[in-house]
Amino acid sequence: MNNNRRWLILAVSIVINLCIGFAYAWSVFSKPLMVDFGWTASQASMAFTINLFVLPIAMIFAGPLVKRFGVRVVVLLGGVLFGLGLYLSGMITTVYQIYITYGLIAGSGIGLIYSITVSNTVKWFPEHKGLAGGLTAGGFGAGSLIFAPVAVQFIAAQGVLGAFQTLGLIFAGVILVLGIFIAAPPVPETDNKATAAATSQSNNDVTTRDMLKTADFYMIWGLMVLGCISGLMIISQASPIGQVMVGLSPEQAAFAVGFIGLANATGRVVWRTISDKIGRYNTLICMFALSGVGLVALYFTKDLPLFMVGICLIAASYGGVFGLFPSITADNFGIKHLSMNYGVVMTGLSIGAFIGPQIAAYAVEQSGGSYNLAFVITLGINIVAVILVLFAKRMNAKHRMTLATEN
Repeated sequence: MNNNRRWLILAVSIVINLCIGFAYAWSVFSKPLMVDFGWTASQASMAFTINLFVLPIAMIFAGPLVKRFGVRVVVLLGGVLFGLGLYLSGMITTVYQIYITYGLIAGSGIGLIYSITVSNTVKWFPEHKGLAGGLTAGGFGAGSLIFAPVAVQFIAAQGVLGAFQTLGLIFAGVILVLGIFIAAPPVPETDNKATAAATSQSNNDVTTRDMLKTADFYMIWGLMVLGCISGLMIISQASPIGQVMVGLSPEQAAFAVGFIGLANATGRVVWRTISDKIGRYNTLICMFALSGVGLVALYFTKDLPLFMVGICLIAASYGGVFGLFPSITADNFGIKHLSMNYGVVMTGLSIGAFIGPQIAAYAVEQSGGSYNLAFVITLGINIVAVILVLFAKRMNAKHRMTLATEN
């Protein structure tokens, strides 16, 4: 395997994921859109919700598309959809139009790119799967660190619609140029003994259809939903929360949103590493607990330092969801069908993307501008999640004992 080429593909994949990670900077657009068009908080947040709702659905279709057209073509297609969705968002006149442009079109592009770049880099680094996948996924999480402040400057100079168009052209150009370097790794030659071993291993893997018949899947899927709610609530509303509760300027709020991206990316790598030492479910308990601490910090925040602590704890815990759940899926259902199986598990993101932002919007509209009710509701959700993790841990232990007895 060409060592220089695979490092180039990893670097290119990280940069491409930084571009699509711009989606996590949505909160810097929400308030200007509300001001310019008179939308409510729930109307504005719905565009972000639809974007993330579509993302895992596109991931499911990415696998069959790659088999037919190859990884490079699918990544380039994703770049076209992402850039086009943003550019068309700069031409909208109604809220329903941005649901289609930013939500459906851009979200589809993100799903195709994210799925292919992460799985492809893992295949290029079979001896460092966790590192390669974590770095690539971390690029997606870190996108807002770079592009939230950039977006604020474009909004100030060109207006919110002009910013969408400019960024759409930039991102499409970058992805289309860098996407040319994306390629699948060569298929290694294997002897008959290795092939037989691989076949034997695959017999222990679970197909997506069979996975859907298990109680383990629904527990894992439910935890994915709960793991996304708090993080997506904060990511979608961080800029307005900072401006309302701490009195930040739009530029200062964009700076805070950037740190969310850094915490998100860090969580994807760090929590995965921790889980190798203390176990997946123990790590999930720690993540939900820290997210709860972050929500308490936001409830009592009156100044910037406590606000930053709160949003970063929540974002890091949210990032950990995407560091842990591929491994949890592989642990329970094997690696042969991991791409499709994890895509189905990721549909939990769609539900979390709907619930989280809408909780924040509901709290604001009910209280006349305060987010405290949202923090209380999501804190309760995190407590429920910890209880479910303890139950899932017990189920998993029984499952492993059963397998050991059968073998």
